[in-house]
Amino acid sequence: MSPSGVRLSPVGVSLIFILSLSFVFYFGSMYYAREVVSMQALLVAGIDFAERGGVKVKYVHDQGKLDEKSKGETLEGANVPLTDGDLFSNQAMMQSFRKSFPNVKVVSEEKEAVNLVEDVAPAPEFNAEVHKLVTDPLVEVPVDDITIWIDPLDATQEYTESLLQYVTTMVCVAVKGKPTIGIVHKPFEKKTYWSWVGHGSNIDDNSQSDSKSIIVSRSHQGEVESIAHDAFGDDASVIPAGGAGYKSLALFEGTASVYVHTTQIKKWDICAGNAILRHAQGRMTTLHGEEIDYSASGSPVNNDGLVAAIHNHDVYLEKLGKILR
Repeated sequence: MSPSGVRLSPVGVSLIFILSLSFVFYFGSMYYAREVVSMQALLVAGIDFAERGGVKVKYVHDQGKLDEKSKGETLEGANVPLTDGDLFSNQAMMQSFRKSFPNVKVVSEEKEAVNLVEDVAPAPEFNAEVHKLVTDPLVEVPVDDITIWIDPLDATQEYTESLLQYVTTMVCVAVKGKPTIGIVHKPFEKKTYWSWVGHGSNIDDNSQSDSKSIIVSRSHQGEVESIAHDAFGDDASVIPAGGAGYKSLALFEGTASVYVHTTQIKKWDICAGNAILRHAQGRMTTLHGEEIDYSASGSPVNNDGLVAAIHNHDVYLEKLGKILR
């Protein structure tokens, strides 16, 4: 019933109805017209871009001119080095993504300004291995649902010490915060490992489900060794290693059964490994058992450590939880 003295005319009612329909159709079309990107195209490009970064990493090391500086210290007081390998790799990877996917959000470890240059090669359109191994490749995702995390040089400390087996470049594609494509490239072995959750992988699974071997950061060996023995018994072995990418892959090689990190760690270090584990039905969580969110809007720092395993993740988490609570 209209207020006293107010009468709605048929013309007015019709006009309101038409405007309402126009509003619905306009914003509905805006929603359905959102830009989308092929996930397979991101996988093919990500492999190529990680390898481009790896070329720079290897070149700088082979020239013997790392130009090492310090970015500061970790919470534990360890030096955080920065080299030309980090910067040149970051430049190559960031320029490549900006050239081929200008509207996709990319988060990198390095914050140096990167300008797009005209002669950057576009992303390849085909990768024979991906074409062979991927199932259901015709998947497209809205651009604004995607965050790409890149680590242009993982294990920089080991890089400066020529412990090159630990060095990787990494790309991770997260969809609505979930790690979905993981790419880990080893530039000094010229090998690239990748998984697309639910669609395919080139990683062989030689994991062990019943061992008590824990892989940890070299800088945290003493602290985690004590925790591991308290949680898993005196027969537990602790393997120190550099680089989160290396440690994630070690789970597939049977080198270790669980990867543990007890302090904060950056998301560009772990996103690719998290995606690779998800495809293998493994898990990487915080020490509290929480999933890690890789949305661009969140913090780039995971403050709550991590537990990663292909098998028996919940068992490891429970035993560690009893010690760390």
